[in-house]
Amino acid sequence: MVVEVIISSNAKDLNRIFDYNVPEKFTNDIYIGSKVLVPFGTMKKLQEGFVIGIKEKSEYKVKDIAKVEDSSSLNEEKITLAKLMAHKYFCNISDCIKLMLPPGTTSKNVENRVKDKSMKFVYLLKDEDEIYEDIDKKVLKSEKQIRTLNFLIQNTEVLLSELILFADTSAAVVKTLEKNGYIEIIEKEVNRNPFRNKNITPTKNLTLTKEQQKAMNKIEGTINDKEFKKFLIHGVTGSRKNGNIFATYRESIRKR
Repeated sequence: MVVEVIISSNAKDLNRIFDYNVPEKFTNDIYIGSKVLVPFGTMKKLQEGFVIGIKEKSEYKVKDIAKVEDSSSLNEEKITLAKLMAHKYFCNISDCIKLMLPPGTTSKNVENRVKDKSMKFVYLLKDEDEIYEDIDKKVLKSEKQIRTLNFLIQNTEVLLSELILFADTSAAVVKTLEKNGYIEIIEKEVNRNPFRNKNITPTKNLTLTKEQQKAMNKIEGTINDKEFKKFLIHGVTGSRKNGNIFATYRESIRKR
């Protein structure tokens, strides 16, 4: 199996497809939208790329993919959209793909990315009736153990930290129950959302200044006349010259 990869770079020369061979150990993990690490040119470090196509073989001599990373936020539909965006706005496909990735996951420095957090969850191993039978027979005598098990009976999946807090128990008690076969502790990866605790207030499009409106009229006029031109907008950095005009143009297109 060979995959077509777009290297994650804003260099125009790299806005093209590179073929890579898929080692047998990765065949079940590869799909259109997969994020991969690949050897590229003479670079010592592996480069990040995105799979945008899959085929049987390549006409070129190709290198192997080094690693497949989790990219569950991407799929074939989004890759198709990224291609259309790149064609429409004259930009790199990789830049369009990055817009579809969760915030904090696009840094080329892996150490700087927002990573999934590994957390411990507690589950019951024994049936509810069996637990109550052991309580009645005094096999279980500890008040904290009984309280912990009752909490788990009422909650099928509990974080270890929350179990200790809300059931008023301790790590030692939980460990004893695990040792005696009443529960199991499983470590799982939990997706982290950097915006989870942020209150983001929606904003409205700002009103264009007189000079911005003049530039907008000129740009929109050429679009209406189907004259495709490039415009260089001059202005003070941070004056929202590009953002305001783009937002206004987007809104005008939406209303058509």
